[in-house]
Amino acid sequence: MFSFVRLDLVVLENQLPFFVLEELFNLAFVDDSSSLPLIPLTFNFFKCFNVQNMDPENVKIEHFMTDLIRAFQLPLNPLLKRPTRMMVKLWYSATELHDAGVKFEGSSSICLLDLHYEKGVLKMPRLVLDDQTEALVRNVMALEQFCHWNEVCLTDYFIFLDSLINTIEDINLLCDRGILVNNLVDNKAALSMVKNLVTNITCSGMSSDFTIICKELNAFYKKRFHRWMARLSVTTLKNQYFNNPWRGAGTIAACLLLLLTLIQTIMSILQVAKA
Repeated sequence: MFSFVRLDLVVLENQLPFFVLEELFNLAFVDDSSSLPLIPLTFNFFKCFNVQNMDPENVKIEHFMTDLIRAFQLPLNPLLKRPTRMMVKLWYSATELHDAGVKFEGSSSICLLDLHYEKGVLKMPRLVLDDQTEALVRNVMALEQFCHWNEVCLTDYFIFLDSLINTIEDINLLCDRGILVNNLVDNKAALSMVKNLVTNITCSGMSSDFTIICKELNAFYKKRFHRWMARLSVTTLKNQYFNNPWRGAGTIAACLLLLLTLIQTIMSILQVAKA
């Protein structure tokens, strides 16, 4: 029951500004010295979302309770300099990048924005998809659009995720790598949810933290050498030529035939040379 109450309280149209709640709270408990302040009480009520164990003293709720849900997902040590925004898009999906040689790995970080890309390896924290995800994310992004329009960190993340995911195969890949945890009925439902998250969301570019990763992934994909090496990988060979016994036997037979033909050609050349 409490989970439904929490979800209702996060919905923006159900809320009063937080300063109004504080005034009402202070009036209601003006003579109660044993009562905790409103912010610690709010922290306790929403503690299931406080995955980074943030301290109430270090978080300021500027507008609505949804601010708190957003704050739980921000880095504990934000950069002093605000990242610039750039009009850069990721042009390739997760499976396209994977086929080009990009490796996807789930990271141990619990901050959703803690993405790292280096030398063909993209590490992303785990994201759980369940019945509450869409309502939470949509309301946090709506808050960013109207109250944090110059620092839409979580909106940037979900736009990036939307670019990575276009098909069921993309969902399958990210689930296999531990980046997505799908608690919905199936991966089709997960795909539908992810593609719906950024519907009607407008954003003037993305933070440089994300655009740098987008640029590097786009550049990696465009290099033919990487795609060629990816096709020679053990996993790709197994999937394409050894995915069942008959195809495996046919592949081995073809290789043997090619080898015997090569040997015969070499022997013929040697005989001609001796003659």
